[in-house]
Amino acid sequence: MIPSAFKFYKPDNISKAVSLMKDFGEEARVIAGGHSLIPIMKQRLTDIKHLIDLSGIDEIKGINITGDEISIGAMTTQVELINNEELFQKAPIIREASLQIADPQVRNLGTIGGNVANGDPANDMPGLMQLLDATYKLSGTNGSREVKARDFYEGAYFTSREDDEILLSISFESPSGGYAYEKQKRKIGDYATAAAGVIIKVENNKCSSASIALTNLSDTPVYCNKAVDMIVGKEIDNDLLDRVTKTCVDQSDPVADQRGPVEFKKYVAGIVIKKALKRAIERV
Repeated sequence: MIPSAFKFYKPDNISKAVSLMKDFGEEARVIAGGHSLIPIMKQRLTDIKHLIDLSGIDEIKGINITGDEISIGAMTTQVELINNEELFQKAPIIREASLQIADPQVRNLGTIGGNVANGDPANDMPGLMQLLDATYKLSGTNGSREVKARDFYEGAYFTSREDDEILLSISFESPSGGYAYEKQKRKIGDYATAAAGVIIKVENNKCSSASIALTNLSDTPVYCNKAVDMIVGKEIDNDLLDRVTKTCVDQSDPVADQRGPVEFKKYVAGIVIKKALKRAIERV
C-alpha cells in the first residue's frame, strides 16, 4: 500500500508549524510518531497533501517536574516516559500504562502527544489523562489556550482541537494514593479490549478520594464520575467494590468489533475494573 503524493515539511519551531497549518488548512496534518496517521495514509483513507513533521521542534519535548507539578512535552516518546525515574517517583502509573502500549518499536517512536491528540478511543493515554485530571496546552493562529482532558474528547477521532492548533504539552499534579492500570488485549501489541485506570486514597478504611477512567469502552474515554461519587467517603468492602464496578460498566458504551460483541466487552470491563480497584487499594 502506497499513500498518495504529498509535500513534506519539518519546521524547527511551533510558530512555523502553526503557520503551515493555517496556510494549508484541511489539506495539512501534523505527524508525531505516525502510528495512527501513516496506516490510514497508506490505505488512502485520507487525502493529505501536506505533512508537517513535529520531530524537529525541541520546545515540545521533554519532562519538567517542579514540586508536584508535572509538564510533559507533546513530542516526548513513550520510552522516555518509561525511563524517567523522577516521573516514576511522582506518577508511577504513567510507567505502568506506557509499558502496556503496543511493543518496544512503537514505544520508541510513539509520543504522548500523538497518543492523546487524535481522539482514538482505543489509545491508552487519553483515559489516563482524564484519570489524572490533566490539562492540554494548544497553540494556534489565535494564540495559546488550555483545555482539560475531561473536556477535550467529543467523539471517536473528534476533539475540541481547532484545525490549525497543535498540542504543545500535557500538565497535571502528582497523584497521591494507590494506583493501577489494568488492560486486557487479545495479543501483545494490540489495542485494549477493555482497560481501566484507578487512583485511590484510603484513610481508616474509608476512601478519601478517587479517580476512575476507562479505555476503549466508548467512542471517547470514560471518566467514571458516578462511581467516584459512590466510593468517596465510604468504607471499603467487597460489596462497595462490586457496586462501583457495576456503575462503571453501566457508564460504558462499547461497540461490537473484531475484539468481541458488546456483552463480552462489558464482561471484560467488569473484570479489569475490579482488578484495578483491588490492586490500587493494595498499593495505598
